[in-house]
Amino acid sequence: MQRLVSIVVLVLVVGAGWKFLQDGSPGISESDHRSSLAATAQGSKRTTRRDSAPIVRTGGSTVRIASFNIQIFGRAKEQNVAAMQTLASIIQNFDVVAIQEIRIKDDFLLQRFLSTYLNPASGKSYDYVLGPRLGRSSSKEQYAFIYDTNSVEVDRNHTYTVRDPDDLLHREPFVAMFRVRGPPPDEAFTFVLVNVHTDPDEVKTELDDLAKVCHAVRVTALGEDDVILLGDFNVDGQHMGELGKIPGLHPLIKEVFTNTRQTALYDNVLIHRPSTSEFVGRAGVYDFLRLHNLTLSEALQVSDHMPVWAEFSIYESAQPGRVASSPVGATSQENR
Repeated sequence: MQRLVSIVVLVLVVGAGWKFLQDGSPGISESDHRSSLAATAQGSKRTTRRDSAPIVRTGGSTVRIASFNIQIFGRAKEQNVAAMQTLASIIQNFDVVAIQEIRIKDDFLLQRFLSTYLNPASGKSYDYVLGPRLGRSSSKEQYAFIYDTNSVEVDRNHTYTVRDPDDLLHREPFVAMFRVRGPPPDEAFTFVLVNVHTDPDEVKTELDDLAKVCHAVRVTALGEDDVILLGDFNVDGQHMGELGKIPGLHPLIKEVFTNTRQTALYDNVLIHRPSTSEFVGRAGVYDFLRLHNLTLSEALQVSDHMPVWAEFSIYESAQPGRVASSPVGATSQENR
């Protein structure tokens, strides 16, 4: 009973409107504020394609969301120029990337990565939000979201780490709300991402607790129904315990390997199909070993995980003009 109660009160709600900060501002955010957004989507089933690489977009009608466990992303990896260049060439394929396993006692690793590698290589303007250091041992980890500021904007007042007063999870999920740029604000796809990295030694209990986290995040989203869980779950989609029993919640990555050695499926993107009709049916694993013509040794210097990704319409409810209501008091800094 104690485990249930502690999870139910993980997240406290403070109402707020959409308040976007200037892109390019420092990315560290641990705000406890919440945003209010009313939107609904008509449910529909779609067939998932598990391509090795994302299909090139035509007309900018979709947004690509990915997850990448960059194994021990810290000082040693930063000193490996080839690995950092490969990371940049991988991440530039996506609009938003949930990052796991940042391990460094330095808050500016991502800033250096973006300014030295990612933005010059991509010709884009990526920014990030970074969570606090988490973990029970001396080896702490951070979550982050890296995003293309020309494609999406983040609500930094709705960016937070899930509260876990009874320490049920080794690394409490990192949550952020985004909105796609381009369509009118009241028609643009908005979504909440929940960045997850379970502990491999306590996967079963943590997955059961994540089911309660999922419910708590949906409740505190105050109307936003597109809640997407993504990250390193350390199990495949058939063994997710209570999390896998949530009605309508489906893993998009199936019957493929997500680790670099091609032996296991650890990473995934989970959506609530009845709500997130914006999913266009394309998802997969970005096989950077093959796509970048690397040896296994070279690939493992980048990470022992491969990114997983899914593609969504830029329009709320997958069709222009089909939005139940607009955000109250919405403000937006459109720079297009």
